[in-house]
Amino acid sequence: MGVLQVTTKNFEEEVLKSEKPVLIDFYADWCGPCKMLSPVMDEIAHETEEIKVVKINIDQNRDLALDYDVMSIPTVVCIKNGKEVDRIVGLADKSEILNLIK
Repeated sequence: MGVLQVTTKNFEEEVLKSEKPVLIDFYADWCGPCKMLSPVMDEIAHETEEIKVVKINIDQNRDLALDYDVMSIPTVVCIKNGKEVDRIVGLADKSEILNLIK
């Protein structure tokens, strides 16, 4: 499965009600480090069926960014059973991101 674009409209269904752990990549199109993180998130999405990987554009979904106190990007948030369990702020490598799930 690839990375899913999530908005306010499908957030509850795709993230909060997900049976799998969810990695949320909060990003913006103008953000250099976000562009560097994107291929890593794509790789995780294609390699790991047990995790759902989603992206949320903070410019188009400011309310979600505010709800999750996203102060700088990229921010990767791990959600399990509808609740945040961990996060990484800034550019991270694949192993650091996968450790969020454990």
